[in-house]
Amino acid sequence: MNMLRALKKCLPVLLLSLQIWSGCIHAKSAEPSPREEGRDLMQWLADEDLHDIDDENWNLYGQMTFINAWKPSFPASYTNFDNPSGNSLYPSQERSFTGTATLFLAGRAWKGGEFYFVPEAISERALSSLKGLGSAIQNFELQKSGLQEPTYYISRGFYKQTWGFGGDRQVVTSDPMQLGVTEDSRRFVFRFGAFSILDFFDKNSYSGDLRKQFDNMAFLTYAAYDFAADARGYTWGAVAEFIYDDWAVRFGHILPPRNPNQLALNTEAAFRYFGQQIELEHHHEIRGQPGAVRLLAYRNVENMAKFSDSIAMFNADPARYNATTCVNFNYGSSDPNAPDSCWARKPNIKSGIGLNLEQQAWDDLGLFFRGMYSDGQTEVYSYTSTDRSISLGGILKGRRWGRKDDSIGLGYAAGFLSASHVQYLAMGGIDGFIGDGKIHYAPEQVLDTFYSYNVWNEIWLTGDYQFIANPAYNTDRGPVNIFSARIHVEF
Repeated sequence: MNMLRALKKCLPVLLLSLQIWSGCIHAKSAEPSPREEGRDLMQWLADEDLHDIDDENWNLYGQMTFINAWKPSFPASYTNFDNPSGNSLYPSQERSFTGTATLFLAGRAWKGGEFYFVPEAISERALSSLKGLGSAIQNFELQKSGLQEPTYYISRGFYKQTWGFGGDRQVVTSDPMQLGVTEDSRRFVFRFGAFSILDFFDKNSYSGDLRKQFDNMAFLTYAAYDFAADARGYTWGAVAEFIYDDWAVRFGHILPPRNPNQLALNTEAAFRYFGQQIELEHHHEIRGQPGAVRLLAYRNVENMAKFSDSIAMFNADPARYNATTCVNFNYGSSDPNAPDSCWARKPNIKSGIGLNLEQQAWDDLGLFFRGMYSDGQTEVYSYTSTDRSISLGGILKGRRWGRKDDSIGLGYAAGFLSASHVQYLAMGGIDGFIGDGKIHYAPEQVLDTFYSYNVWNEIWLTGDYQFIANPAYNTDRGPVNIFSARIHVEF
């Protein structure tokens, strides 16, 4: 019911704003593209007859993104209540930044066989050490293991094999992590190696390519999708995909981290602990405008604690099973009067199901919606401290005001917790990113708006504003305002 009330309150405002934009500005082109044809290195090589971009044996792309954010001070009745080592967002003003650089390399091995290799670097400083926000983490680039000193790593390295089964011949455009080829519209694709599961699942044209869209992580994917991944968001595994014209079905089996939100993957028990997901996708047109519907279900088997078990163990023997007496992985709580997940971890299952919609409404306006319901019985293991989530909004391109490569966006998102999750936090427990020491529960909500200005060629400058209500699902704290500037370069 909380989810429905929050959506009912904010939906009219969101739709009215989008209607004002489209009615007054009359902008034209809607769909954001991963690359703009004719404006990057590979297209330049093709124009000089040095590269066949429609039938590639190799390609190389890259990106650099810098985000600088400022959080003014905000009201809070308390911070880290009865627990100086808690997980509250600091109420004082703070500055945060991230800087990333990525190379995307691809090469063809043989017919249908391709290899992808993606080195990456990041430097970051998070607000409040990345603590105090649940579903609405303000910067999608932030990593749980990030440092201010640049860190270099291999984000992806995988093999892809495609088998064609007829249908129409379909042009697949050259892109980062995609060779330009012509393939059957009916085909089977298999990938194996290191990647992010979001490279292949839960795609959305208007809420996903966040380096040119929203800053808030609530618009990257379902906030309640606790997909298996290391602290940087990557994993090892396999993805199988069958595409039949406008339909697609895909399945992924991937590795979780050894401990919640940590960098090391659990490679020793790949078939004992794992994350599995299946997604059904259909592309369509409504009155000549393209759209897509995606239904995703996931199931994780991990060494994780149920909130109810953590509470029961603490109540049975508080002196023995409290947050300060943990002997295995924990979040370092110094509250002897609080339960802790460390005492209740064992093989458990977490599952959820989500709906993802995108629709081009006019030639210039694209809309999106995501909603997911997860069971909410177990601790966060890889993503955000969220049990149910919704997000919706739209992006408008700037052609009609003479800025065809600019875009403006408005999005609303909300995260929700289960009853047992709220009870655990109310007793002083810490779950991943959140734990104020006590809680007066309400959904965590964010309104995010941006304007992306195309400076020149493949360079974008973006201003973003976020209004976050009930940080860490707590009405005793906030609201929080966050202002950010982003520069993004592609080549």
